[in-house]
Amino acid sequence: MSELTQSKCLPCAKAGLPLQGEMLRQWMQRLSQGWSLVGETQIEKEFSFKNFREAMDFVNEIAKIAEEEGHHPKMIVQWGKVALLFTTHALQGLSENDFIMAAKSDACYAVRKKDVGSM
Repeated sequence: MSELTQSKCLPCAKAGLPLQGEMLRQWMQRLSQGWSLVGETQIEKEFSFKNFREAMDFVNEIAKIAEEEGHHPKMIVQWGKVALLFTTHALQGLSENDFIMAAKSDACYAVRKKDVGSM
């Protein structure tokens, strides 16, 4: 996963064709546990927090990373939970960018978990 966290997202126009089939399953194996493949067009994961404020702090950090990478997730925020959903709209499917952002999201969560204690 560390290789993905060091990678940069490509502009969507250069992303090529969406990942499918066995190639998509190989990319899924590169992610930490908890990510789900929805059809072959989206990946998603729910993150848990002690309260709403910690959830919002995480959302703000993911927003900053998404802006830097130019690849933005759908985010669903609830008390103590944040769901991230990634897809590459320009491809109507999944690209390497989605997996890069998923890995960076996991890394961000791991740092937050370490800094704030067990979530």
